[in-house]
Amino acid sequence: MATKISTSRQQTSTLGSEEYSLYSSMSEEELIQMAIEQSLMDPSSGQTAAQGHQKLVATASEEAATASRPNRAPHSSTWAQNFQSQPNPKNREQDPIVVAIMNGDTDTLTNIIKSERNLAEPNKDGWLPLHDASYYGQLECLKLLLKAFPATIDRRTLQEETALYLATIRGHIECINYLLQCGAEPDIANKSRETPLYKACERKHLEAVKLLVQYNSDVNHRCNRGWTALHEAVARNDLEAIDILVTGGAKIEAKNAYGITPLFVAAQSGQLDSLRYLAKCGAEINTQANDSASALYEASKNGHTSIVAFLLSQGADANKANKDGFLPLHIAARKKDNEEIVSMLIPVTSRVRIKRSGISPLHIAAERNNNGSLEELIDAGYDVNATLSFERARLYEDRRSTALYFSVINNNIDATEMLLDAGANPNVDIINPLLISIRHGCLRTMNMLLDHGANIDAYIATHPTAFPATIMFSMKYLSMLKYLMDLGSDADSCFICEYGNGPHPPVEDSRRREFESENTANKQPKIIQFCEMVSTPEFSRWAGPIIDVLLDYVGNVQLCARLQEHLDSYEDWAGIKRKADPPRPLVHLCRLKIRSILGRNRFALLDDLPLPQRLIQYLKYEC
Repeated sequence: MATKISTSRQQTSTLGSEEYSLYSSMSEEELIQMAIEQSLMDPSSGQTAAQGHQKLVATASEEAATASRPNRAPHSSTWAQNFQSQPNPKNREQDPIVVAIMNGDTDTLTNIIKSERNLAEPNKDGWLPLHDASYYGQLECLKLLLKAFPATIDRRTLQEETALYLATIRGHIECINYLLQCGAEPDIANKSRETPLYKACERKHLEAVKLLVQYNSDVNHRCNRGWTALHEAVARNDLEAIDILVTGGAKIEAKNAYGITPLFVAAQSGQLDSLRYLAKCGAEINTQANDSASALYEASKNGHTSIVAFLLSQGADANKANKDGFLPLHIAARKKDNEEIVSMLIPVTSRVRIKRSGISPLHIAAERNNNGSLEELIDAGYDVNATLSFERARLYEDRRSTALYFSVINNNIDATEMLLDAGANPNVDIINPLLISIRHGCLRTMNMLLDHGANIDAYIATHPTAFPATIMFSMKYLSMLKYLMDLGSDADSCFICEYGNGPHPPVEDSRRREFESENTANKQPKIIQFCEMVSTPEFSRWAGPIIDVLLDYVGNVQLCARLQEHLDSYEDWAGIKRKADPPRPLVHLCRLKIRSILGRNRFALLDDLPLPQRLIQYLKYEC
């Protein structure tokens, strides 16, 4: 079924978030109307249903279970931030002071100092020669400059970077040591509030970390995003740095701006060694971020199997939901090749909590085409007929509710087969999955659904028609329409018209009444007649061939005035009109009677019946 979503909203929110306000604010009739109308479009005129719905939230799952915060581990500086720590190259190679410092030419630098040139005057970037000496790691030049201009030791560039900061990001240990010995303040931060200790952990300069902690650098200082040096060390799994920081008084429960602790960072980024260390130090295993996502949830989302196993062994609670009610099992079912994590979470996840969430992990696995996880969940006994809660279902324009629907709309034959074999009922959703398979033109899925009891004469309750919706969905594809007729779909209903030979209302009016979006709650929608549907612009050019196919599966019927008008409109269709004139041939009526007595289930086995081949061909319209 083709759907078209007229919005370009972002997909960073979770289920239940404002990004779904378009669908959640529409009535059920409006949404089903949208789904039906666009299902009747040519495939070339719009995207398929599966494509349309994959644009949603990556539907009940993908971003569905992701919190509104971004993934913060590992936290590293942007390119722009790194560039800010570099001297402006323009005309610097011509500056004799910079050239002397870059080359470690102390003699030239000494002469410049003796010339009484003011080297405490910054350039347009706020850089002093002292900054250059630290940046390029020229210790002797650094000593000369500090001796001549001791007051510049903590002077900052326009980016608030000190000589100590610049030496730290470059890993020049000797310069760092000398600056600290000379009294450099270790906790002066740059514009992003990142201190030298923070950058030393980010760059994994272990010796610098040792020196800075030794000189009483603040181990709990936070950058403008709330990250501490410990967050950075954990994100990089630098155990030695972690140990130095914790021994130096770093708070293991420090939270950044998103409520994320170092242990959460370790779980999120898959740093098992860091996680073990923090757990040994007593870090809270069940820590949750501001959006209530737990460390176990985050590890499950990112597919860190060893992390999930360790957290569970330490007593992590698998039933802590994020702010949108999603559990670790939900998010684990979203990720491909995540069967091992799913199998670990199944026995420790409460089925009551799953039910309370309004969505089964089966829905998510089916929507994401994760057949491995789907199989694990089915084998564990998850209810294949579980439906989305009303709040979850209304986030989809077609009001889907079962995992089977997700599989069919994704055209996932294997998943559809798994669910049906496990007992999935194909007649639960408002729009029957059989209609979706017809729209996809997938005979294998159609046959599987029909074999498992799908209603071949399915209707859509919210938009009633006088004839099966299965016929409506297949009218543009005559071979598909004939196939449904061969399987026993109700063709007689197409020739029952309340107007008969009398005048019919204009086509536009009748169609507008059917697809009117302003229907009041207590007003019954009008039942659409076959003659009205076939008169719409989408179908009118096919009216004759459609009627021709249907006449092969009905007995003596009376064509209403509108159908006769259609057949009279094209000379080539005159034979179809004569075909409908009663009485129909006896041989035709006998065939219909025999097929009716056989019934659909036995008719499917017609080739196995002990009947003459010519009779079988006769019953199958092959002669």
